[in-house]
Amino acid sequence: MQTNIATEFQSDPDVQISEQQLRTCVHCGFCNATCPTYLITGNELEGPRGRIYLIKNLLEGKIEPSAKTLAHIDNCLGCLACETTCPSGVSYSHLLEDVRPRLENLEIRDFWDQVLRTVLTHLLPYPGRFRLALRFAWLGRLTSFMLPARFRPLLAMAPDSLPPPATLANPGTIPAAAPDGSPRRMRVALLTGCAQQVIGPSINDAAVRLLTRLGAEIVIPSSATCCGALTYHMGERARSLELMRRMVEAWYAEIEHHGLDAIVLTTSGCGAAVREYGHIFRNDPELAQKAAAVTELVRDVSEVVDQLGLEPLQEVEPLTVAYHDACSLQHGQKVKEEPRRLLRQAGFNLVEVPEAHICCGSAGTYNMLRPELAKQLQERKCANVSLTGADVVAAGNIGCLEQIGGGCALPVLHTVELLDWATGGPKPQSLVGSTYKTSST
Repeated sequence: MQTNIATEFQSDPDVQISEQQLRTCVHCGFCNATCPTYLITGNELEGPRGRIYLIKNLLEGKIEPSAKTLAHIDNCLGCLACETTCPSGVSYSHLLEDVRPRLENLEIRDFWDQVLRTVLTHLLPYPGRFRLALRFAWLGRLTSFMLPARFRPLLAMAPDSLPPPATLANPGTIPAAAPDGSPRRMRVALLTGCAQQVIGPSINDAAVRLLTRLGAEIVIPSSATCCGALTYHMGERARSLELMRRMVEAWYAEIEHHGLDAIVLTTSGCGAAVREYGHIFRNDPELAQKAAAVTELVRDVSEVVDQLGLEPLQEVEPLTVAYHDACSLQHGQKVKEEPRRLLRQAGFNLVEVPEAHICCGSAGTYNMLRPELAKQLQERKCANVSLTGADVVAAGNIGCLEQIGGGCALPVLHTVELLDWATGGPKPQSLVGSTYKTSST
């Protein structure tokens, strides 16, 4: 694709990367076949090819930024199915993450959209604030008729009760605890996440039990905070980049002073973002080297468990598990086989979900910002899950678990919860007393 970038943008290093990606695109349209919003709407401007042309026209000065253009960009989930499909290797994510803050800074959003985004930016990255807000969500529901319509889906998503905090995943060093007394096999840093600490603490505890049982020593730096992914993908930069800088410094200090074999993430949405730290800070003279070192060590928890080996195993109920591919794991991190292999090794009957490449509609904050489109994708995903005849659904991302759990009757679990159970951990609480859909024989 030929480009003619406007003069005022030509010296911008981010635009230079965008121009390279624009020139890589051959306008074939294969990406539209796997784009969730294009499949729902049939609108060319709601597919990657159409959005690429919008971005190109913006950078060439052929169109002025407008609320309508912003809406087409906002409607993109950032699922990156288009990157997996693209035969030319276009890095659509870099195009998207360059244009979003440019549009965000133009103040072309309506007032209530700005308010909602400000609320999410100031709540989600901070577990204490987020937990407090959820505890008072009932009050918001009572007065929801007084609020703008776009706030109501957000309140409806709040759980009726919160699980107790994690008991094992606290800042500090957690020694390896292999049952046979074998020496430490690996030293890893674990990201406990922000929202996950509040709504999915059992995932962090399961990860700690599983990794230490397999011989890994875990460190959770006290200075570690949110990885910045949620707000970064919203187009916000000041707060998200500051959070990212803190994570780079915290992890690099561990790398430099004590050594790390891996940085383990149990939330694939975070993992996809942290793998981009090297790119994000490539022009930062103070952080470029550190960020590159951090990026080099990032691993999804399934990759680390697969490396360590899933032993010893205990006998568990041979449940039929529908494995859901989180977009940030299959498209963003290219991790597909490890979770499947581990679930089979653990003794579960694994079944595939039809249209596995299509997003469930969670996409970080997307289901809160674009609830109508997210709801359609949730219904589509749950309809496909129901076709599998599974007993439970497993996934590697807290956002997917919440989204699918909100639309399906089946128990929804993180992959590490099932693997922890299979290697000596407790039966996941959501399975206790459950009546499974199929016969587990």
